[in-house]
Amino acid sequence: MGHHREVPIDPFRAFDPYGGAAPPESLTGYLLVATPGLSDPNFSRRVILVLDHGDHGALGVVLDRPGGVAVDQLLPQWQSLATPPSELFTGGPVARNALIGLVRLGSRDDAAEASGNCPAGWRLLVDAERPVGTVDLSADPLAMTGSILGARLFSGYAGWDSGQLEAEIDERSWYVVAAEARDPISADPEGLWRRVLRRQGGALALVSGFPPDPAVN
Repeated sequence: MGHHREVPIDPFRAFDPYGGAAPPESLTGYLLVATPGLSDPNFSRRVILVLDHGDHGALGVVLDRPGGVAVDQLLPQWQSLATPPSELFTGGPVARNALIGLVRLGSRDDAAEASGNCPAGWRLLVDAERPVGTVDLSADPLAMTGSILGARLFSGYAGWDSGQLEAEIDERSWYVVAAEARDPISADPEGLWRRVLRRQGGALALVSGFPPDPAVN
C-alpha cells in the first residue's frame, strides 16, 4: 500500500475577521492583520495601524517593515526619541516621500489638550495609560522629550478608496483586532504578526503558527 499524505484544509477563510465582535463604526486606531492567504508582497504577514477610516476610504501604516534607512540620515532631530530599530519604516506603497510620525506618551496627562502638554500635531489613535498617536515631525522634538517615551517614523502609507478596505475584509484578506499601545512602536517589529495573533486566543492564536509557505512544514 502506498503512503497516503493527507492534504491539510486551509480553514482561515471561514474565520470571522472581527473575532465574533460587531464591526466597529470606524476602524481608526484598529489593527489590520494580514491573513495567511494575503499574498500581496507589500502586505503579506504584515500588521497595519489604521490612521484614518470613513466613507472617504482609509489610510494606515505598516508597523512591521523596517526600511533600512537610519532616522538620523533624514530627521536627525528625532534620532534620540526613535525606538530601536531606529530606522525609517516602510509605511506602505503610497507616497513614499511622505513622512508620518507616531509617538507613545508617558501618560494620558501628557496627551490632555487642557494641560498644554499635547505634542504638536497630536491625534490620539490608541487610548491607553501610555497612549499612542500621530505627531507633527516638523515640530521641535526637544520641546516634547519630557512626554514622549518613544517614536517611530514611516515613509509612505497604505491607502484604500471608499469601500475598498471593507471589500478586502469581506474577502478575508484581513483580521481586524484592537491595538495595544506597545504595538505601533515595538522594539521587535519582525515578531509583531505572530504576537498580535497569538494574544487573540482561539482560532487566531492557531493562525499565528501558520508557516510562511504552507508547503513547507
